[in-house]
Amino acid sequence: MTLLFIFDMDDVLYDYDWRARMAGMTRMTGHSLHELRRRWWTPEGELAAEAGGFATGREYLAALEAALGCAVDESEWVRVRGEAMTPRPDALAAVARASELGQVTLLTNNGALTAEYLPTLAPDLVDLFGEHLLTSSAYGARKPDPAVFERVLDAYGVEPARAFFADDLPENIEGAASVGITGHLYSTAAAMHAAIEEFAAARPRR
Repeated sequence: MTLLFIFDMDDVLYDYDWRARMAGMTRMTGHSLHELRRRWWTPEGELAAEAGGFATGREYLAALEAALGCAVDESEWVRVRGEAMTPRPDALAAVARASELGQVTLLTNNGALTAEYLPTLAPDLVDLFGEHLLTSSAYGARKPDPAVFERVLDAYGVEPARAFFADDLPENIEGAASVGITGHLYSTAAAMHAAIEEFAAARPRR
């Protein structure tokens, strides 16, 4: 059984400037940060999207427009999201190393619209992850829910003891650990690289 290396995206593989994104959303919609939070960043809005509540990008956009009470240009939404992201080359190099040691896959809390545009938003990940460029919405649950980690393991047919997960949020690490996955709380790319090597060395490939 191969080793499985699971990686978060925002603030692990890419710098993610959430406030810059919200500033762009404010310009696009006319809503303040407070109003955007109240209308969309809720259990029924963005959090539901991350858990697979909207099956397609079109459904996501329709729900977003209904919640905000205004039209949202899809290409502008993508541009604003993408401009808040900057790749971290050293972290990407750690993923490349993990791909030599086992299977790599992405697990980022995002909805269907982000999923459809990941090759545009995060082009540096395309060659690293290929068809394994996935969001939480694909699994019908979001981190830190243990269900999303169980579904990733089932999808890859990997035992928890042979799975490694890197994320920048302690609660997500705890969610992974609760099902037996080895978690690494991201601090630096060098530390993540070392953790990958340590994990693989302790679990010979078979």
